[in-house]
Amino acid sequence: MSEPDDLSLAGILARISTHSLPPVQDWNPTSCGDIDIRIARNGDWFHAGERIERERMVRLFSTVLRTDDEGTWLVTPQEKLRIEVEDAPFTAVTLSRHEADGQQVLVFTTNVGEPVVVDAEHPIRVHYDHPDADPVPYVRVRDRLDALILRQCFIELAGLAEVRGREAGVLSCGVFLPLGPAGDA
Repeated sequence: MSEPDDLSLAGILARISTHSLPPVQDWNPTSCGDIDIRIARNGDWFHAGERIERERMVRLFSTVLRTDDEGTWLVTPQEKLRIEVEDAPFTAVTLSRHEADGQQVLVFTTNVGEPVVVDAEHPIRVHYDHPDADPVPYVRVRDRLDALILRQCFIELAGLAEVRGREAGVLSCGVFLPLGPAGDA
């Protein structure tokens, strides 16, 4: 997936502010069903078992995603179609570190090219199946949609970690985000 042209924080913030998404949370179509679309754990999209190769199509579909208690959906004003998501609908494929007003600002870019500034509305959470399990990290992209943070990004993130009390975590936009118990990050 392509990177933004301006990798500065100002460029990323400008890109986010001009990027509008359809109001899928406001759409309540009466026609509902299932469609044979699956998003694999690595972020690849499949239709009827075949990988969707057209990046523009995947990006378009990603703008009309919605998750609720019943599943993940592609939503239009006329139709709501349930899809299968193996883990999270997005993957965080790159991490960049910036500084604004003396504060660290972390920005992930998803597999569909969407920048996500880590803050209180877009937190990082790390899941552990059990105390000795490998971490499974996520960042909130929007609404109830998360991105699985890929291993190389999590390693970079762990390199920025600091210890506070018994937790290791990172700061972004003045918010401390725990990654795990101190000694594990």
